[in-house]
Amino acid sequence: MATLDIRDLHVSVDTEDGAKEILRGVDLVVRSGETHAIMGPNGSGKSTLAYSIAGHPKYTVTSGSVTLDGEDVLAMSVDERARAGLFLAMQYPVEVPGVSVANFLRTAKTAVDGEAPKLRTWVKDVNAAMDRVQMAPEFAQRSVNEGFSGGEKKRHEIVQLELLNPKFAILDETDSGLDIDALRVVSEGVNRFTGQGDRGVLLITHYTRILRYIKPDFVHVFVAGRVAEQGGAELAERLEAEGYDRYVQAAKSATTAGA
Repeated sequence: MATLDIRDLHVSVDTEDGAKEILRGVDLVVRSGETHAIMGPNGSGKSTLAYSIAGHPKYTVTSGSVTLDGEDVLAMSVDERARAGLFLAMQYPVEVPGVSVANFLRTAKTAVDGEAPKLRTWVKDVNAAMDRVQMAPEFAQRSVNEGFSGGEKKRHEIVQLELLNPKFAILDETDSGLDIDALRVVSEGVNRFTGQGDRGVLLITHYTRILRYIKPDFVHVFVAGRVAEQGGAELAERLEAEGYDRYVQAAKSATTAGA
């Protein structure tokens, strides 16, 4: 069983006014076979957690640890993290003009596995993965995400997830900007990934609508850079009914009391 273990993680980001602490002591353990949903208001640190695990240079880990099966993730380069079994689906996938989807996917697969996939079977695998997310084969010859709609970009992220097949997938608001059909297709892709039984998912979202398709084992409420509460899938339903206000007010009161 693989384990992604986050302990007392503190992360800062540089601003015009100097370093600003975003994560203020996050503890979270994700094991293979588990789906964890992170929910919370804007600015609570959800995406910061995702990018910090992935190794984005904008974020500075000031204390705490992230380990994958006991190995220090924070000591790894970004490509080493990918080879170790981590995958990040971005909230806003970037365009890469001049690099075709086909070349991008094969290069990524080669880098992660340490050897190039056999071309004949690889083409079949790519076409099958794209077909499952209802992307036309012509997309393989287009530049990565260039001119893609929001839904097409997110479907392409699921193609990457399926072909790279990491130990743990961090999905940063994969549901944002999706219509109901695209949401269903993307969710089915995530469920195929978790259906292997030994893969872990950290799903970041604002809303419960994606959780109607992807059933979380655990739900964590993120507020002010910390986990304010955690529970099962029923917690997401409560958040849908009540919102985040009581958590936000509690965080403000704690900050005022500590000042």
